[in-house]
Amino acid sequence: MINQAPGCPDLSILSFMGSFHGRTMGCLATTHSKSIHKLDIPSFDWPIAPFPRLQYPLEEFTRENAKEEARCLEEVEDLIIKWRQKGKPVAGIVIEPIQAEGGDNHASPDFFRSLRNITQKHGCAFHVDEVQTGGGSTGKVWAHEHWGMEDPADVVSFSKKLLTGGYYHKDQLLADKPYRIFNTWMGDPSKNLLLAEVLNVIRRENLLEEVARSGNALLNGLYELQAKYPGLLSRARGQGTFCAIDACDDGTRDSILLKARDKGVLLGGCGDRSIRFRPALVFKECHVHILLNIFNDVLSERK
Repeated sequence: MINQAPGCPDLSILSFMGSFHGRTMGCLATTHSKSIHKLDIPSFDWPIAPFPRLQYPLEEFTRENAKEEARCLEEVEDLIIKWRQKGKPVAGIVIEPIQAEGGDNHASPDFFRSLRNITQKHGCAFHVDEVQTGGGSTGKVWAHEHWGMEDPADVVSFSKKLLTGGYYHKDQLLADKPYRIFNTWMGDPSKNLLLAEVLNVIRRENLLEEVARSGNALLNGLYELQAKYPGLLSRARGQGTFCAIDACDDGTRDSILLKARDKGVLLGGCGDRSIRFRPALVFKECHVHILLNIFNDVLSERK
């Protein structure tokens, strides 16, 4: 009742630079993607680890990227030890499979597997935030399925494409008393009915397979455009249709977004200068070509 132990223990959550996990007070302590999100909001003394800054395409820079990921993993472990010594042990680690708001930053499955091992070694819960990546846009319902792990997470949170804000977790994390987590919002049955039908459509129309096909076409098209406009575009990357490409600077990025909007294509900005693509699951290869043609028109006007 007075914000002190034992009821309010001095624990911490480790998060990553560039992450976005929400805008309530606790979530903001783990959000590090835009300064405006945190302006004038008190926060907690919780550890922040570096997220790998990789080179793309990933398969062409395996050695360099492995070195960068090893550096970040070493820093994670150092922070866990440092915060334990400070008397604020890390109770959990939260991470996005692809950092979305922070710039569509990817990491390899090996990175996430090693991070999972670190959480198990130090007794930290592992929270995978699938709010933006979950729901099929990477070609699987959950982006963490791409890691190929039998035990990928202790907690998974989701929303957006899955219509409702929710999470699932291991049995041992089940609250042992009522009212420990929920109060006003204790379920939303109508949203669950809608979600059930959405999942039926995904299965019935094989939309995950559609995402894989259209995502491959989209990414290849972005590779071609960055080769065609090397002064404007770089670092094309993606998984499924969850794709992005960098502009040469933020002003150019913002101008491209406006011109694309004026031609009927809604794209998003993220990170310092990234353009992100977030088509619906019904986005087909024929739509990819329409999109790329319009995008090319916008770029040609700036050349």
